[in-house]
Amino acid sequence: MALEDTPSNGQRFKRILRQSWASNLELYPLLDENLEQWPHLNELVQCCKVDWIKDESKYGRYDGGTSFSFQNQIYEGFDTDIETEMRLACARDSKVDDVNDDDDDDAPSTSGRPISESASHSSWLKVPNMHFGDSPLPAYEPTFDWENERLLIFGQRIPEPLPTQCDSGLKISVKVLSLSLEAGLAEPFYGTICLYNRERREKLSEEFYFDVIPTEMQQASISTERVVIFSLDSPSTSVCLLIQLEKTATEEGGITSSVYSRKEPVNLNEKEKQKLQIWSRLMPYREPFCWAIVPLFENHNTSGGDAASPTSHLTPSMSGSISQDGIIEPAAKIPYDGKLLSCSIRNSVIVEVSNLNKVKENYIEDSLQDPKRKIHKPVKGALRLEVDKFLANHAGSDNFSETGSATNDLNDIVGSGGPADGSDVHRNGSLKLNSFDRKKQRKSFLQMNAGIGHHYSNDDVFEALDFRMMLRSEPFTQLIHCLYLYPLTVGFSRKRNLFIRVEMRKDDGDIRKQPLEAMYPRGPGLGIQKWANTQVAVGTRMASYHDEIKICLPALLTPQHHLLFTFFHVDLQTKLEAPKPVVVGYAVLPLFTHAQLQMDLSLPVMKELAPHYLQDNVKERLDYLEDGKAVFRLRLRICSTLFPLNERIRDFFVEYDRHVLRTSPPWGSELLEAINSLKNVESSALLQFLQPILNMLLNLIGDGGETLQVAAFRAMVNILTRVQQESSDGAERNRFLVNYVDYTFDDFGGQQASVYPGLSTVWGSLARSKAKGYRVGPVYDDVLAMAWFFLELIVKSMALEQNKIYSHDIPLGEDIPPLQLKDGVFRCIMQLFDCLLAEVHERCKKGLTLAKRLNSSLAFFCFDLLSVTEPRLVFELVSLYMDKFSGVCQSVLHDCKLTFLQIVCDHDLFVEMPGKDPSDRNYLASLLIQEVFLTLDHDDILQRAKAARILVFLMCKHEFDLRYQKCEDKLYIAQLYFPLIGQILDEMPVFYNLNAVEKREVLIAFMQIIRNLDDASLVKAWKQGIARTRLFFKLLEECLVLFEHRGEGDYLLISCSSRNSDSEGPVMPKYSDLLSPVTNTYLSEASRQELRIQGTPENGYSWHRVSPQLSSPSQPYSLREALAQAQSSRIGASTRALRESLHPMLRQKLELWEENLSAAVSLLVLELVEKFSNAAASHNIATDYAKLDCITSILTNIFSRSQPLTFWKAFFPVLNSIFNLHGATLMARENDRFLKQVAFHLLRLAVFRNDSIRRRAVIGLQILIRNSFYYFVHTTRLRVMLTITLSELMSEVQVTRMRSDGSLEETGEARFLRKSLEEMADEGRSSDLVTECGLPVNMLESIYKGSNDNRWSWLEVKYLSDSILLALDAGIEHALLGPAMTVDRYAAAESFHRLAMAYAPVPDLHIVWLLNLCDLHQEMQSWAEAAQCAVAVAGVIMQALVARNDAVWTGDHVASLQKICPMVRIDINAEASAAEFEGYGASKLTVDSAVKYLQLANKLFSEAELYHFCASILELIIPVYKNRRLYGQIAKCLTSLTNIYESIVQQESSPIPFIDGTYYRVGFYGERFGKQDGKEYIYREPRDVRLGDIMEKLSHIYESRMDGNHTLHIIPDSRQVNAEELQPGVCYLQITAVDPVMEDEDLASRRERIFSLSTGGVRGRVFDRFLFDTPFTKNGKSQGGLEDQWKRRTVLHSEGSFPALVHRLLVIKSESMEFSPVENAIGMIETRTAALRNELEEPRSPEGDQLPRLQSLQRILQGSVAVQVNSGVLSVCTAFLSGEPATRLRSQELQQLIAALLEFMAVCKRAIRVHFRLIGEEDQDFHTQLVNGFQSLTAELSHYIPAILSEL
Repeated sequence: MALEDTPSNGQRFKRILRQSWASNLELYPLLDENLEQWPHLNELVQCCKVDWIKDESKYGRYDGGTSFSFQNQIYEGFDTDIETEMRLACARDSKVDDVNDDDDDDAPSTSGRPISESASHSSWLKVPNMHFGDSPLPAYEPTFDWENERLLIFGQRIPEPLPTQCDSGLKISVKVLSLSLEAGLAEPFYGTICLYNRERREKLSEEFYFDVIPTEMQQASISTERVVIFSLDSPSTSVCLLIQLEKTATEEGGITSSVYSRKEPVNLNEKEKQKLQIWSRLMPYREPFCWAIVPLFENHNTSGGDAASPTSHLTPSMSGSISQDGIIEPAAKIPYDGKLLSCSIRNSVIVEVSNLNKVKENYIEDSLQDPKRKIHKPVKGALRLEVDKFLANHAGSDNFSETGSATNDLNDIVGSGGPADGSDVHRNGSLKLNSFDRKKQRKSFLQMNAGIGHHYSNDDVFEALDFRMMLRSEPFTQLIHCLYLYPLTVGFSRKRNLFIRVEMRKDDGDIRKQPLEAMYPRGPGLGIQKWANTQVAVGTRMASYHDEIKICLPALLTPQHHLLFTFFHVDLQTKLEAPKPVVVGYAVLPLFTHAQLQMDLSLPVMKELAPHYLQDNVKERLDYLEDGKAVFRLRLRICSTLFPLNERIRDFFVEYDRHVLRTSPPWGSELLEAINSLKNVESSALLQFLQPILNMLLNLIGDGGETLQVAAFRAMVNILTRVQQESSDGAERNRFLVNYVDYTFDDFGGQQASVYPGLSTVWGSLARSKAKGYRVGPVYDDVLAMAWFFLELIVKSMALEQNKIYSHDIPLGEDIPPLQLKDGVFRCIMQLFDCLLAEVHERCKKGLTLAKRLNSSLAFFCFDLLSVTEPRLVFELVSLYMDKFSGVCQSVLHDCKLTFLQIVCDHDLFVEMPGKDPSDRNYLASLLIQEVFLTLDHDDILQRAKAARILVFLMCKHEFDLRYQKCEDKLYIAQLYFPLIGQILDEMPVFYNLNAVEKREVLIAFMQIIRNLDDASLVKAWKQGIARTRLFFKLLEECLVLFEHRGEGDYLLISCSSRNSDSEGPVMPKYSDLLSPVTNTYLSEASRQELRIQGTPENGYSWHRVSPQLSSPSQPYSLREALAQAQSSRIGASTRALRESLHPMLRQKLELWEENLSAAVSLLVLELVEKFSNAAASHNIATDYAKLDCITSILTNIFSRSQPLTFWKAFFPVLNSIFNLHGATLMARENDRFLKQVAFHLLRLAVFRNDSIRRRAVIGLQILIRNSFYYFVHTTRLRVMLTITLSELMSEVQVTRMRSDGSLEETGEARFLRKSLEEMADEGRSSDLVTECGLPVNMLESIYKGSNDNRWSWLEVKYLSDSILLALDAGIEHALLGPAMTVDRYAAAESFHRLAMAYAPVPDLHIVWLLNLCDLHQEMQSWAEAAQCAVAVAGVIMQALVARNDAVWTGDHVASLQKICPMVRIDINAEASAAEFEGYGASKLTVDSAVKYLQLANKLFSEAELYHFCASILELIIPVYKNRRLYGQIAKCLTSLTNIYESIVQQESSPIPFIDGTYYRVGFYGERFGKQDGKEYIYREPRDVRLGDIMEKLSHIYESRMDGNHTLHIIPDSRQVNAEELQPGVCYLQITAVDPVMEDEDLASRRERIFSLSTGGVRGRVFDRFLFDTPFTKNGKSQGGLEDQWKRRTVLHSEGSFPALVHRLLVIKSESMEFSPVENAIGMIETRTAALRNELEEPRSPEGDQLPRLQSLQRILQGSVAVQVNSGVLSVCTAFLSGEPATRLRSQELQQLIAALLEFMAVCKRAIRVHFRLIGEEDQDFHTQLVNGFQSLTAELSHYIPAILSEL
């Protein structure tokens, strides 16, 4: 058969040419008579002979393109650089490809994610790409299959294949190659081949004739290349090829056939060959020669293999045994255009049949299974056959792999098991598959036609009739009208050489009349014969025959039609001419009385014939042979599709003829009875003649009276119901009935009247009667059940009439105009439609399935009418339907309404439909939008999902249809659906109530609509109100949220970020939370497909996925079992676990689809943002121009989602454009939150390892800097903002990682961020960076309007970069401390301090870190440092308050606070005010908070006993209370002040000097100290910490940092360290106690430092200088006598002052001076003198207590003049005033020494007098001792200084 090309004039029908069995049409001369006299026969012939006619538009139209290809999207993480890896991989692959270019063409892709895919959706559609990216729809529906998607519709119509294509069995082709005989091939041989069932002993097909003629006897005109095609339902071991050979009848006395079967080798000589050839030319009659059986399918159970299923399409291979031969045949399916197309595969095998058995006497077919095989002598020869087997259009799924790919690798089939010598023949009947080039094999595989071999012409192919065709319960589709005659045996009493001549006669009146030409020839190229001869049974009494005689039957059998058999005896002796046969007798067989499908019968043989020999009276007078016994046995088989064997059907045909020919009375009861009797016809016979019976009943319905119409209609309903029930294959539409409507039903070119008026009338009358309440019987339910059939018949009848009217008058290229229905007909259809709607409405409420099927049938009725009639007439029916189902009705009714719309809107011209009124637009589209949105607000989840799915389905159909690929078409479709977006925006709660799956379905339709809208339509939509515009962008944000692709590494920041409100995301039940439900179903099914390969176990697979979550000892091999196990266990709830269960190729495809979908959605949103930005720049839309919240919110959402590299490359030009157009608005304080979010995400992208993303982040930062320069001239505010965002980023990005040794190191993220910040300020690389990112070269220019000056300053950008880097480094160093913070509290405090300083531009962050530092100090009980932190916090707040004039304080108050904490700055700059951001800013700093921290500082200073600081702080608090008139608080403050001053007085009056702390100089030397190496620090420790304590503490801290290669050593003295003298591998600590230096202290004084002498009055104890004295001698010894003892004084300047925010400060300057021995002596004496004078001259109040003064005076005097301690002064005199030492002194030094001694003694004398006045009786003895000591000391000194006596 072939499909005729559709005419170009728009005809809707396609004619399908019918091709009969073995070119039967020209071989039916008996059917050429005038059939008009037999109307039923005319119907039968037309049903089998006329071409099928198919309505091309019935099942819709969808011109889909090729399958989609997707780009590999790169989703980078912090530490990934997939782009570079892929570039390097492609570079490597390109080198390999250059070498293997020739092999790449045939190499299939082994990956589900092809790297080289470059063709996108827009490229294959040949549409100019005006968008940023592809449409999201192809990636959302990558497996979209229009036909399979439609199958989900309830009641969906499924087209059936052509009736001749319904055979799903096997086709076996056989070609005779050669015959070889051991004796030689000297005469022609003739043979037959048929299919034979050995078990049932019956033929399965008609015989195929072939001949084998010696080369020298061949005629060029006779072809010997014919091929026979046999049909077989399924493989069976009992099915075989029966081969029978015959030869010319043997000459008497000549060479017999035994020469071919002798055991010893025999070769015919030339004379014998010539004799045989001459005889074969003379003798026209043949005799049987030999036979053979070739089994086609081996029994697997006997061969030890697995049993093959009877329905398997991979039949077992042929074995090498003689009796078990078979055929290998692989089946495959090739995925093409997203569909599975079946393709037949041929694999030829060569059969060498050597088991030829010689035919003996009395041989019949029944003896083929005779176990005594010895009666059949083997023939020494072999017959070579080429056997080929292929599938007949069957699309099974057994060999479909899980990936959807074809298992077309034939290596396991081809080229295995061949002989070593390369022979291509299987000996002894065994078969071998020809091995040939695999590429050629693949090519032929693709070129195979289903049904017959493609490489043979029709003349060379003989398709043998399958006898089982007449037994099948299915309608006849071929015109077959034959009788197969098998003469079996004839038994005579004497031997004869007997053959039989068979002929057909029309009557018996004239014996001499020539018989009918009805005998089929036995070979090709011959016409119909008048008679046929059987074989010659040579010399036998019981003649056996093996002939099959095929006879063409007349159109209509009459009682006179009969077969005449003539029995001849032929003489087989050699004569000059051919022997003449002699008549032996006759036999007659009337055909009409023996019309059965198959029968065996016996006939008597008459001696001679007489006229009218069929009549009984004549038969009685005739003579018979063998005493009239029935000696002739024969078998008949009638194969006719014109002659019904059922008597009731024949009666109906007869009465139908009488009615049509008007030979019976009108409305005759005989016809009614015949019609009613059809219900009792056997189902098999009814099915076989179903089509003509239905045609006849429809003719009666169309032109009969009312009674006849009703009877025919009821009979038709009964027949249809029986067919539906008795031959149902589970489908709602029986395939036989579908084939009738789709192919067979025809008006035969307008020869018959249209049936739709009559059918509508009679059905409508019945429906109205039912609606009025009349009893119509149970038949009405059957009518409703079969309504689909009648409705489709009505539409096709209309379409045929339309085609008949207009098809010949249509201009070229135009469509057929719609059919204009008569008003009465349409009114009848409307009434019928209304009645059926009422049935649907009533039965749906009862929940009957019949109602839903009827609803679908009505929908398809409207669907079909749209292609036939005027659409507005159909709209009347649709409107009637919608009125019946208006509003929100019951769930069942609403579901029916959705199904109705879903079916109608699937029409191929849906887009082009008009409105109900001429002024309206698409009526169906408006209805659909209205009902879909109404359904989305429904409570039923299933209906909501269905409505959303309808939208997606239609969007896919429009998008992928090649008819609508022009831009104007896409725009029209988008405008068609645009009202839906308006409804969603008007009722957003409806959208928010949907679940995640439904939202995705709606949003994908939303995006498809807006993607294809033009700018004007979008602007028009954005003009409708600010709130409506906001909602529009809310939908865009929902798109970003629901279609975000999250890789495994993306959850670190994106998903888990606190700023991402949708961090968890919706949870999906299947593998993907992005792709459509249909794709999930596809993946679910594909993952369960079993992929078997030959050689694997029954449950074996070609891959084994061992998932960490699924791996277990009991893990099943089967993927299906693995999925079941995963879904039933806990991990079944994990999407990742289900992904792991997928086949790797499917998993790759899934990821590729998801990535492309997410990328397409993001790019589409970006495209809309740019359009919106451009529209907003011209103020043509309705939006909040003060904040542009639509742009800011969507950009923030974009930044917070994981995006592919392609998106980032397109994003930054858009970002630059937006800031160019709306920079003033976006940089305003109203958008601080937006700016902070942008800055945060730009810094986040600057962390990425991928250079493409990181450099674009740098460009984004420069865009912000440019706008800051443009609008603010400076970057102060931007610096504050970046500092804030960096702080937030540091809390979410991992900046450290663990080394193998357990220590921490800086991560790559931190390094890349530092690199990005450095590149941001790199002037040299900026131009290249801008060009690389696709931005204009002048992007960094910041030239204000009306000015020519560029405000951009690289110096300020550098300062900005350094500030951010400072904060970054501080954060990294803080993180690197890690666990060491608990051990080294000094380092922890310094880390907090560095962070506080780094974040100083942001008051909030500055205060946070200061408070953290304060808490740390309080834990360490370092009260002074903690108090300083509190003062610093208060100072920050006070600065901000003073800056905005919002407090009672002034700059003087801040200056006084600075005296306490020098870190407090006096200058009030703009940074505090600039730090006004969301969540941050000086506006949160209040007077109360300042007072709070001042009070905390006061408390902490009190703990440290630094009362002089407390007084200053309280003096800052009191003005606040005075301003607020809080007198009670003022009184409390004054009381506290009183207590503080009393504490100060007590400290100063204490005999023990007050020390606030101890100070130590610590030097670090060694590489393990890192940055501290070579540096010195001043440590402040509590006053009770001694030198040993701090040594132990520091040793404990730094010993933990030493590794195995380093040790820690403490230098025991305070000498200057020489680094060159230190040992490698040793780290040194030098710890020295130091004294603080007062501000007014003379460091050059030679006096000894006594700290108590320098602490006078209430002064601030703030120290930034420290000193320590080191004694030494010039001879290198550290100690010596007074005359040799030198002293070195070292003064250290610290970086800051104590008390400080930290415990230690870096030494920034060191000074030293040296004192000689005499200067040391003079200084010692002057120190004691000053101490006494200070005590004597200190004022005392008259009423003051004298006790403290007396005690201090006694202590000093006791140390100066007591005998036991006066060695100090005497030793000085001895060392410097006696002998040689005195001579070494200079005169000036000698005079100074003497003067100092004299002054010392004078002050001692004065002190003793004062002591006398102060003492009482109890101290008289002590005074006497002092006086005696003084006198004794004076006497001693007089030896060295004689003048002392006179002075004292």
